[in-house]
Amino acid sequence: MNSRLSFGLAACWALASTGRADDLRPIPLKSEVREVQPMTGIVLWTTNEAVRTAPIQLEYSYFPYSQVIRGRDEYDWGPVDRLLDEVAGRKHQAILRFYDTYVGKPSGVPTYIQKLPDYKGQTALSEKKKTGFSDWSHPELQRAVAEFFRRFAERYDRDPRLAFLEVGFGLWSEYHIYDGPMTLGGTFPSLDYQRQFARDMTAAFHQTPWMISVDAAGDHAPFAGDEALLALPFGVFDDSFNHAKHSRENEPNWIALGRDRWKVAPTGGEFSFYEPKDQAQALAPKGPHGVPFEDHAAKFHITFMIGDAQPKHQKPERIRAAGLACGYRFRVVEFRGSAERSVATIENRGVAPIYHDAHPAVGGVRSTVSLKGLLPGESRTFPIEAAGGELTIESDRLVPGQRIGFDADLR
Repeated sequence: MNSRLSFGLAACWALASTGRADDLRPIPLKSEVREVQPMTGIVLWTTNEAVRTAPIQLEYSYFPYSQVIRGRDEYDWGPVDRLLDEVAGRKHQAILRFYDTYVGKPSGVPTYIQKLPDYKGQTALSEKKKTGFSDWSHPELQRAVAEFFRRFAERYDRDPRLAFLEVGFGLWSEYHIYDGPMTLGGTFPSLDYQRQFARDMTAAFHQTPWMISVDAAGDHAPFAGDEALLALPFGVFDDSFNHAKHSRENEPNWIALGRDRWKVAPTGGEFSFYEPKDQAQALAPKGPHGVPFEDHAAKFHITFMIGDAQPKHQKPERIRAAGLACGYRFRVVEFRGSAERSVATIENRGVAPIYHDAHPAVGGVRSTVSLKGLLPGESRTFPIEAAGGELTIESDRLVPGQRIGFDADLR
């Protein structure tokens, strides 16, 4: 007998005896993504009255280190937990950022450190406002901040209430002191400390993505040109995302920190405050400077954008549409099932991947394959050990009331 024919007959017999191949049949499926997807979209501050009604999935808040670090290795996590609970109670997740220096406010350095006799913090003007600047030459501040994030990761790395963490130094932790006393190793951490900090963050956080400002591409930071640091899985945020000179002043920083970084970690930011129209027209049809937000979001593979003023400038339908232009958007292109199992093929038609594990499921039985990291334009096949039935996408990083949707038009 012909060897190819013999192999083919044997293979057919084996498949027929196991019922694992030709028993799959197409399953009709119709669905449409109409709401902003979890962990994506336009972001409001937690203090914004519109957080309860606006079409959003994410809320943002700052914390000074002093609010949580009460003494050497002493922490009061209550303020963080209360805020995370409030956000989750609105069926949203949080983006948090801790700071040591904030324009117009006292230092965010823990009080016990500020009281040490050899600590040399200072108050100086920034944007014509009295601002508390840090003494990063002090070893206890260096140690305390590093230890804080290690403890924070132990507690919150797998917490579904927390979507992303932004970290940094200088004004608003945005990796710059453009106005005020800027001294490496003084008011701003040394390059060596920054290098170790980035390595420590990578070691501590395994589930929650962490992000740094695109301003970390400057020569006051160690990242640009350092292949080892650029290989770390940090995301980037841009707090002047849509201003008039963005392509000349900001985009080179995106390039220096790795233009493909979005493939492994989220990219986001905040609408610019350089000009009043940067906020007022952020979501206008052509944006404030001739580029629609959707085009900008696609170009930079944006997952989220802080736009706290947008409920004042735009109707909910526009905010929803802008949110849907961010992050992932899944489409089921094939769904087949039998009495024993199912197989779904899903494509990402968004502008970025999902950065947390999410699993297609049938009847609560999840595929062992995750949607995490599925790039725009790519598809992935998901075997599910459950009889063909209702298809859902499940994730342990959702809070009660959240749902990951998908588009489908299978008949």
